[in-house]
Amino acid sequence: MPLRDVIGHGRLVDLLARAVARDTLPPALLLAGPAGVGKRRVAVAVASAINCLKPVTGGPLERDACGKCAACTRIERGMHPDVVVLEPGDTGTIKIEAVRDVIDRAGFRPFEGRRRVVIIDEADALVPQAQNALLKILEEPPSASSFMLVSSLPDALLATVRSRCPRLRFGPLPVTDVAAALVRDHGLEPAEARAAADAADGSIGGALAAQGADLVGAREAAAALLRQVARGGDTGRRLDSAKALSPQKGSTPAAERDQLAACLRALSSLLRDLGVLASRVDATALANGDMAGELETMSRSYDADRSLRAYAAVDRALAALERNASPKIVADWLVLEL
Repeated sequence: MPLRDVIGHGRLVDLLARAVARDTLPPALLLAGPAGVGKRRVAVAVASAINCLKPVTGGPLERDACGKCAACTRIERGMHPDVVVLEPGDTGTIKIEAVRDVIDRAGFRPFEGRRRVVIIDEADALVPQAQNALLKILEEPPSASSFMLVSSLPDALLATVRSRCPRLRFGPLPVTDVAAALVRDHGLEPAEARAAADAADGSIGGALAAQGADLVGAREAAAALLRQVARGGDTGRRLDSAKALSPQKGSTPAAERDQLAACLRALSSLLRDLGVLASRVDATALANGDMAGELETMSRSYDADRSLRAYAAVDRALAALERNASPKIVADWLVLEL
């Protein structure tokens, strides 16, 4: 994938494209940030920009891959001899033997590309001996090789490794960017993509991991609950409204827990938006912008204080669910707190 097709991270993408164009890319980099936001994809796109046979120049980016030549195609398929991707094996770690093999290969000139690029994905999975083995080559890398370490837990790396790799900090993606990636790259329908993005904390990977839950239904259930609670009523009616958070009969305990968690995350997103409206912030900041009208109506019942208290209650409910509390008890407790 060319750099221009990366969704989000515009400042970092532009910085990397300029460094490739001007041959000032540091020999070792640490791409750090939340899981699932596209760090590995950016690393592969940089490798393509470096080794493309017909690079694109003079466009929005100073240098980019064409995405169509033989080199770009093989890099995308993981079959280019000069682009090496190292990732955790079956044990969940990257062992010293794999690192030694990469070091040996990096010592030779590129076979056919402009530079050899070594991408270490989930670099925090490197065992300590493997990290120590990397130190010399990171400090004095071969002239025709570049190393890119990708990690969502950069502080798990040895300080000696971190000190040798300038860090590029990736942040969470906006909801609109996550939704766009889900539609373009994973074939989700716009409504489904938006619901998944709302619950993903800025992570495309997180949105994909949550696909097992009915996210559209979860948001609808969360909105229905907020409307019901806003109308008031006695304790019995409130407890009845908790049933909206439960999946249909016949669900397994795991599916019931996953669906309630999806509803709680949807509630959290909606309550955040109600807090935004109560604070009179620009409505463009809404995560659920497609529900702006309905949220405006609900905001009459949820001032800033009530939204904040409800948001905190949902957060406690999620924490209880993660500690294996009964989904029914969690749902019943929550509706009494909203």
